[in-house]
Amino acid sequence: MYVVTGGAGFIGSNIVAALEARGVRDIVVVDRLRTGDKWRNLGKRRLADIVHPDYVLQYLETNAKMIEAVVHMGAISSTTETDADKILANNFSLTLGLWKWCVAHQVRFIYASSAATYGDGRQGFSDDFSEAALARLVPLNAYGWSKHLFDRRVASKVADDRRTPPQWVGLKFFNVYGPNEYHKGSQQSVVAQVYPRAAADAHCLLFKSHNPQYPDGGQLRDFVWVGDCVEVVMWLLDNPQVSGLYNLGTGQARSFLDLANAVYRALDMEPKIRFIDTPTEIRDRYQYFTQADMRALRKAGYTKPFTSLESGIHQYVANYLHAADPYL
Repeated sequence: MYVVTGGAGFIGSNIVAALEARGVRDIVVVDRLRTGDKWRNLGKRRLADIVHPDYVLQYLETNAKMIEAVVHMGAISSTTETDADKILANNFSLTLGLWKWCVAHQVRFIYASSAATYGDGRQGFSDDFSEAALARLVPLNAYGWSKHLFDRRVASKVADDRRTPPQWVGLKFFNVYGPNEYHKGSQQSVVAQVYPRAAADAHCLLFKSHNPQYPDGGQLRDFVWVGDCVEVVMWLLDNPQVSGLYNLGTGQARSFLDLANAVYRALDMEPKIRFIDTPTEIRDRYQYFTQADMRALRKAGYTKPFTSLESGIHQYVANYLHAADPYL
């Protein structure tokens, strides 16, 4: 049995689909579905159970002997959420509870960290797991801080040679895009936000640069296709000897202008782009550059290439966004 928290969410539902494609018959999703269309992310899946997060530890305890691994993707992932107590309860306290359970029952544990832990990037984007390196990072928002707080907690446990799950992996996801992100609203990838305007032959909107080092649309991100993220998770499940904290991007930063152009090109249309001011409430905390240092994951043995921005966007547009059924 594999337990995927956040399994109805974006990355989580893609992982669930990959497990099912592998022939895993007992997949348990832990998530809140609420009143929207988030359930559609699971509409094609065969599941053993769906569990509310409030009852996950009880469920794990009841089914302890059957559980092969916990893949923990569940979190409040909005970078604009301001309720720090809510974020901490979901992103740190629950994650710590799952870690402790996996330690006690010696169950493998893979969890989602985030590139938001790097803050403004002044300390670089190296996934150095030492306590000293982590201490130098200063996240820019409560979401990034909550993820960073757990990374540091794990680092201290490992440094103190305390007991861990038999496999433990934290994945610092960079800018992930792909199918099943539609429930995220304004937190959808820029690809998903550009697409409807491009499909309507209208101008898409990108933020102006308020940093003289970057032109408008020249802000850089490490955009990574969700299929590549899933491939890494599947590889980790196949390689239980691998543990650690790893970046998960492509290792190649690309501009928002590149991204927008690729969406229009995927539709065989000429790009139409208008630049607007970055909202003042996020302007001082805006990242102008992110690029994953992928050497640690490569050193651990992962050899598959990552999908180019143009190829990933073409797949996303042709197979999902521009299709009658956009769901995986």
